[in-house]
Amino acid sequence: MARPRSAAKHDAVLSAAVRTIASQGTGAATALIAKEAGVSNGSLFTYFDTKADLLNQLYIQLKTEMAVAALDGFPAQGDLRDQLLHVWGQWLHWATTSPEKRRTLAHLDVSDDITVASHQQARRTMADIARLLERCLEHGQMHGTPLEFMLALMNAVADTTIDFMLRDPANAQKHAQSGFKALWHIVA
Repeated sequence: MARPRSAAKHDAVLSAAVRTIASQGTGAATALIAKEAGVSNGSLFTYFDTKADLLNQLYIQLKTEMAVAALDGFPAQGDLRDQLLHVWGQWLHWATTSPEKRRTLAHLDVSDDITVASHQQARRTMADIARLLERCLEHGQMHGTPLEFMLALMNAVADTTIDFMLRDPANAQKHAQSGFKALWHIVA
């Protein structure tokens, strides 16, 4: 008979995976993740069929969480600059207040275990942000540039900005403003 599933244990495994992958990378053993979650290694596989399944579910969860955070309080009636600034600020806030999640997501983004389907699902969670970026690009200097390329540039500017904010918290706001200025010059 199959063991009953507990939402609390499922969430504990995902939380433990964030902490473990942030420090050890995606090569971390499931036994280590299970121990961190306070469950047996066998119990971990009650919730996730394989380690790859765990990594893919975690990837989608983190991408979704980041998108929801970035769009929280979105000023639908604002102009494009204000809308992009809002998303930028929310995204930076999520990343700087969740450094383990950010590191874990960085590991998962480049993991061969993340399936094409998971990448597609993650892109769908970011669809509103992608549409906002497309609207910004419509009349800008980079008009006609592939969206994927522009999203990669946006991510690079964000990663650089976040790194500076974390290393130099006394000037975090200044770094956030400089990062947005660079982004706006790219897309507008």
